[in-house]
Amino acid sequence: MKTFSAKANEVKRNWWIIDAKDQVLGRVAVKAATLMRGKEKAIYTSHVDTGDFVIVINADKVRVTGKKEEAKTYMSFSGFVGGHHTENLKQRRAKHPELLVEHAVKGMLPHNRLGRHVFTKLKVYAGSEHPHASQQPVPVTSI
Repeated sequence: MKTFSAKANEVKRNWWIIDAKDQVLGRVAVKAATLMRGKEKAIYTSHVDTGDFVIVINADKVRVTGKKEEAKTYMSFSGFVGGHHTENLKQRRAKHPELLVEHAVKGMLPHNRLGRHVFTKLKVYAGSEHPHASQQPVPVTSI
């Protein structure tokens, strides 16, 4: 008996669409990360990109639990003196709501070359419109 190892160029990639409206941010991120890694496929191989493309729409309407709207903070540092910037979830939602989902999903992927490659298959949009209709994405029913 031989162990099966998937090859990245032989994987059939599907397109999935997740509607984040009134969904909890963490649940949406877990589902997106699982689909992007390919963990729900029978051919899953940990060191090979076997995942699918994921489109997340209505990122501005994603829900958070507890007091995270004011308490959760996001930090960025430009590398220059005085370049430390902090904002809470409410401020980030007002400026760039798609970054909420992107940041949550990125933390659930491997922190190496494979994770950076897998992250490119995530497409997040603040509204309900997206330019990927020609790929015929399948809606995700259970989150």
